[in-house]
Amino acid sequence: MFQQIRHLLDAGHSKEDYVTGSNAKMLSSEIATTLGGRYIIQNVYPYSFPEHLTSLGIDLTDKNFVYRNRTEIVKAFENYFHFGGLPEVTQITDKRAWLSSLYQRIFFGDLITRYQIRNDFALRVLIRKLAESVKQPTSFNRLANVVSSSGKKISTDTVIDYLGYLKESWLIFPVENICAKLAEKEANKKYYFIDNGILNLFLVDPFTSLLENQVAIQLRRLYGDDVYFYHHGIEVDFYIPDVQLAVQVCYSLQDPETRKREINALLKMSKRIEVIRWIIITKDEEETISEQGIRIEVIPVWKWLFG
Repeated sequence: MFQQIRHLLDAGHSKEDYVTGSNAKMLSSEIATTLGGRYIIQNVYPYSFPEHLTSLGIDLTDKNFVYRNRTEIVKAFENYFHFGGLPEVTQITDKRAWLSSLYQRIFFGDLITRYQIRNDFALRVLIRKLAESVKQPTSFNRLANVVSSSGKKISTDTVIDYLGYLKESWLIFPVENICAKLAEKEANKKYYFIDNGILNLFLVDPFTSLLENQVAIQLRRLYGDDVYFYHHGIEVDFYIPDVQLAVQVCYSLQDPETRKREINALLKMSKRIEVIRWIIITKDEEETISEQGIRIEVIPVWKWLFG
C-alpha cells in the first residue's frame, strides 16, 4: 500500500492523501521507511469523554449541560471509566466479552504474528505485570525478573523489544521521570494502557489504577509526548513542563493521612520546580485548597475530562 502511495507522490498525481488503518496493518516505522519524510502521522485515540457522551445522544451544546444533566453524565462516566472509549463499546451489551475478544485479536494479530514471537507465555505475563504496575515506575530488569520467575526465562533485551512492540501496537505508552538522568529515563518508566477497557481486563481491584490511567490517557491526548512524572525524593503523578502543570491523582481525600501526603508532595515540588497550576484529580470530590501560598484545585475526574 505505501509503495503505491509513494508512486503517486513521485509521479505528481497527488498532492495530499489520507491513509487510515489499524496497527495490525500499519506501523509508523514502515511509513517512515517507504514515504521518506513526506507524511504527518495523526494518532487517533479512543473517544474522549465528551465524544463518548455525544455518541450516547447527550446534548453538550448547552453551556450549563453539566449541571442540568449531572446524574446522567456521572452514570455515563461509570461505563466510560470501566469499559473505555472504543466506539463499538457503546453499542455492545456484553462489553467485557467484546473487549476480551478485541484484546485477543491485538495479542495474536498485532503482536504474536507480526513480530513472530515464539514465547507468547512470557509476553502474556509481561502485559499482566504492566497492568498490575500501572501506577509505579518499573525497570527493564525488574520486568525481566518477574516474567522469568513465572517459569519462562526472558532476557532484559527481550523485555525491551516486547515493550517496543506493545507501544507500536498502540496498547501501551510510556511516561518518563522528568528529574531522572538519561539512562534512568529510558530504563525506569511508568507504563499506561491506551484504553481503560483493555486495562480493566487484568485488574481485580481496579479503581485507583483505572483513575490514574484515565488521567494519563487524557494528558497524552492533550499534550502528546510532553507528559512526565516527577520523582525526586517525593513523587507527583504527572508534570507537563510546556504549560507548567502539576497533577496528582487520588481516588479520595477523605482520609486525613492520604490528604496530607498528596498535598505535601505538591508543596515540596513547589520549592524545586516552576509550576503555574496545581490539580488533584479525584473520583468525585471537589474543593479548593490553599496552602503555603499555592492554590490547589481538587476536581472530580469526570468534570476535569471536559477541560
